[in-house]
Parts: sequence; structure tokens; C-alpha cells
Amino acid sequence: MSTKVENHNPLESQRKPIVVQKYGGSSVADVACLRRVAQRVVDTTAAGFQVVVVVSAMGSTTDELDALARQVARVPEIRELDMLLSVGERISSALLAMAIVDLGQSAVSFTGSQCGIITSHRHTQARIIEVRPVRVLDELAQDRVVVVAGYQGMSYKREVTTLGRGGSDTTAVALAAALGAEYCEIFSDVDGVKSGDPAVVEKSHHLDQLNYDQMLEFSHFGARVLNAEAVAYARREGIRIVAAATQGGQTTSVDGQTSDRPLVGVTAIEDVVLIRCADPTPALMVLTQLLSEEQARTLWTRVERSATELCLVRGSCHDFVRFKRAVESALPAAEFSEPGDAVSVIGASFAEQGGQLTSCLAQLQGEGIDVLGADLGPQRLTVLVGAGQRDRVQRFLHRMFVEGV
Repeated sequence: MSTKVENHNPLESQRKPIVVQKYGGSSVADVACLRRVAQRVVDTTAAGFQVVVVVSAMGSTTDELDALARQVARVPEIRELDMLLSVGERISSALLAMAIVDLGQSAVSFTGSQCGIITSHRHTQARIIEVRPVRVLDELAQDRVVVVAGYQGMSYKREVTTLGRGGSDTTAVALAAALGAEYCEIFSDVDGVKSGDPAVVEKSHHLDQLNYDQMLEFSHFGARVLNAEAVAYARREGIRIVAAATQGGQTTSVDGQTSDRPLVGVTAIEDVVLIRCADPTPALMVLTQLLSEEQARTLWTRVERSATELCLVRGSCHDFVRFKRAVESALPAAEFSEPGDAVSVIGASFAEQGGQLTSCLAQLQGEGIDVLGADLGPQRLTVLVGAGQRDRVQRFLHRMFVEGV
């Protein structure tokens, strides 16, 4: 990965500090929202910053385009899916640039490829491997706001690629690293990170500070505030992220500082299954290959003496039915659990407290919770429970670990 700019002198564009702002789909959902974002951007320039803005597609545009693709093809060809889905961000970036210019501030919109985002050649799940922001620096030197279509780039084979759901966060962090930005602001419809979903957990509270590792666990195991790949990128590059709501309110800062909060919160992911296979080594090889073909997301993989256990998010598969048939064909002894929900407690030093998992499972079973599986990590405890029990388990674990009741 490279974030250096060759044969270009960026000194002119460094007269003012640079800040990168990312606005999610709900923040640019309609014309009124676009105008509010444009005003916020202009206000940021007036405060003495050069601004690079990364935008997602407007509202539910990506979902609508994806649904349209699946009306014409049961399993859309992934190259064409990237060509289609990348359009949404291009629309919002061009409209936002127009709105900013309308307020008297010069602005220009770029696609991911135009601003120098080079990715791997993996359609719908590409990873950024290099950023060459020469054109971005040129425009900043002319006192223009640069508005970038998030979620996309160009592969080293010169193909349009997308970065997976939430990929605009990664676009923003990658540009912040390449440009030497002061920080990266991620704006959405929620004001930072909470200790639990406020719609589910009545006594959830705001978290004003998290370190990268804690935020990575939050993101990977269900919190939708920040994309996990973006947090991992920020950790590698040392970029501070500020998660905030577009309409204002509290914020959460994510950086490399050590947090003194021993337990921070509860997250959940719906519709997951456990796959368990005997003969662990060949099973792992087969599952790894099939998962790669599906570009599916796993929560954990555990190889034991007698079996391999894997926790899979069903909705991350392009075609779960096809995947399951392929597994059962290659591994006749493979067992699939009923679909359930994964609820996690994110904290610290779980691995040093071996009794935590046993105690938690015993109490959940005592409450009549159907526990399908569990996993313990250094800063995480996860239980897989039957469908329909997710909210109840979130409240129970929040009381048990976060509230200390």
C-alpha cells in the first residue's frame, strides 16, 4: 500500500490544514439534505480548512440498483454489478459539487478513479492498494472543494471496482492518509457510538472515546457507525476518525490512545449460521475456497482437534443456497445450524477471564435463551442465539457486563 505522491509538489496545497469529511446516504438523501451538507462544507472552509468531501449514494439508491439487477439476473455478474452500483455515488458527488458552487465556493467532483484510488481486482469487495491524489492536490491548491464519489476505485487492470457496503468510509480514510489530513470526519444519521442500540437498550450511554481495536470489534460484530475496513485502514495509517451526526450532537473519537474503559458495549448481527465439520484440516481448506468464491463474511473460524467451526453471515453470500449445496457436496458430514443472531460484548481482557464465557452461557440458559454457539476473543465475547431472541439478549448482556447489574 502506498500513499505517496510521486513527481508532485504539494506545498501549495498545504497552506491550510486539510480535513476529509464523509457523508452517508441519509445525509445526502434529497435536495434539502444536499443543501445542508453543502452549507456545512462551506462553513468548514470559512473556518480555515481545505476540504475533501466523500459522499455515499443518495438514500436507498444502492439498494434500489441492486434490486433492479436481481430482477434481470438471479445472480448478477459481478463486474456489471460494479458498473451499475458505482453510479449512485457519482450522482450524489456531482449534485453536491453543484450545491457548493451555488453557495459561492468553488468545487469539483471526482470519481474514485479520477482522484487516484487504485484497488485490487476483486469486484464488489475490492481493497484499496494505493492512492495517487495528484488531481485532488491540484484542485485544493486552487482553493476548490473536492467532492469524491465514495465506495469505488479503479483496479490495477483499469476496471471499475466497488469496496463493499460501507466502503465510502474506507475511501475517506484512505484519502485522509494520502493527503496528510488533520483528521477524518464520518457523518451519518447517528451521533457517534453508544454502548448499545438505543432503540433496544434503554440504559445505553454515549462513548466519546474508543481505540482502534475496540472500534474494530464494534464494527465487525454489528455496530453500523463505522466500516470495519475503514477502521483497520485508519489504524495502519494512524488517522484519527471522528464519528458524528450530520445534524450535530455528540461525537466519538477513534484513535490509537489506550482507553481506560474496561467494558464498552454490546452489538448484534442478525441472520448468521454455524457450520461445523469433522476432519478439521481438509474442511478448513474447502470452506476457505468456497467462502472466497462467495466473497462471504465470517465472524469467527475455530479449528479444534476434532472439527472446524465457522460462523457465517448468510446475507453476505452472493447465493447462500448455492454455497450450502457446494459445502454439502464437498463435505457430506458438514452440519449447518438453524439461522440465528450473534450478540457480542465488546470490552477488554476477556481472554484472561476464562470463567466469563461459562458463567454467561449458564445465565443465558437459565433465562430460557436458546444458545446455538459461542466464541471468546481477547476483547470480545459472542453468543449465537436463536432467531427472535436478539433484542432480549442484548438487554441482558448490557445489564450483566456494562451496567454491572
